Amino acid sequence: MPRANRYSLQADITSRACPLCTFAQTSLLLQEPMREYRRCPNCALTFVPVAYHLSRRDENARYRMHQNRPDDLKYRAFLDRLVRHLVSILPPGATGLDYGSGPGPTLSVMLEEHGFVMRIYDPYFAPDKTVLNGNYDFITCTETVEHFAQPGREFAIFKRLLHNGGWLAVMTQILESDDIFDNWWYRNDPTHVCFFRPETMRWIATSFGWGMENPAPNITLFLREY
Repeated sequence: MPRANRYSLQADITSRACPLCTFAQTSLLLQEPMREYRRCPNCALTFVPVAYHLSRRDENARYRMHQNRPDDLKYRAFLDRLVRHLVSILPPGATGLDYGSGPGPTLSVMLEEHGFVMRIYDPYFAPDKTVLNGNYDFITCTETVEHFAQPGREFAIFKRLLHNGGWLAVMTQILESDDIFDNWWYRNDPTHVCFFRPETMRWIATSFGWGMENPAPNITLFLREY
């Protein structure tokens, strides 16, 4: 199929609602044999419809292939870009939740090394939902939002969990331009089902009444101001 047609964003008769903002009239961005990608004109989210998502069993198996560990210096260096920013804005001893901690929690360990009190949650590897009953000074969500089947619901959870004046720290690869989407490595992971444009992040901030800043590439900090 010619590239121009693949990116035409023409409305599709099987249009599916956006999982972030629930806007109904989404458009086909890219069709492939194994799955399709849709674009929301309201919040600019690019997403894979649920019909193309992996089963929970296959998703779990894929996550167990991840090799991230607290003793992996390369991984710690990757996360340290965020840690340094959090250390600069959070009060000593602040309480945080690492949401989507994965099979080898590392960010929480690094933040504890700086004196923060951390809890972790992951639907597969740390599924204790009692941690979702509390309130936190900050929440970290690193390389996780792209896995959300229902991102609108997850961001609503974040707002409920955060104290007023609390921070939500998100790390995910940002889709800066549709021109790169066809060959973008980030969409090739079958567990990646949501892709965020800069406009999407601004939509989230506006819709939830949050402040927003981007201290580094692919890092977005949201401030719950009320």
